[in-house]
Amino acid sequence: MGDISRHIGVELGISPWFTIDQDRINAFADATDDHQWLHVDVERAERERGGTIAHGYLTLSLLAPLVAAAWQAEGISHSLNYGIDRLRFVAPVPAGAHIRCRETLLSVDRRETGQLRRRATTVEIDGSEQPALVAESLMLWCRPSPHPDRSMPRCYCHPMSILLDVIHSVRETIAR
Repeated sequence: MGDISRHIGVELGISPWFTIDQDRINAFADATDDHQWLHVDVERAERERGGTIAHGYLTLSLLAPLVAAAWQAEGISHSLNYGIDRLRFVAPVPAGAHIRCRETLLSVDRRETGQLRRRATTVEIDGSEQPALVAESLMLWCRPSPHPDRSMPRCYCHPMSILLDVIHSVRETIAR
């Protein structure tokens, strides 16, 4: 892993537009048992609010493929979702809308296991002045194993090391 700290404040990438259609909204409703009418009842939603909208958590769950399409990581074994801070659902995403993700690097915290990268993440809606969501997303970038020829896991992100990183993060948060 190279020194990415020189990219703090720099936009990392923008994903291509992605369509959220009613079939995806219905599938998410089935997967989560969230069948609120404003997501799945097309006729009622059309009558009462101009159409159905995607679940906020559906939009959030699409960050993984959107971020992967926005930019590629190099020099790591893999990355782990470390959490999200300051998440806000700003505007509803209408069925059929196109969304994309835009990310900017906010900070890099070096850890024994790799780097904890904090990013400003925005999901934009095509044609809307307001974004669908804004968040500070955290990703732990794991460095490759220092001993790839041994029978140890390919990633140096040993569960105990990750636990120690979590404890370290909690202590830092409490100290603020």
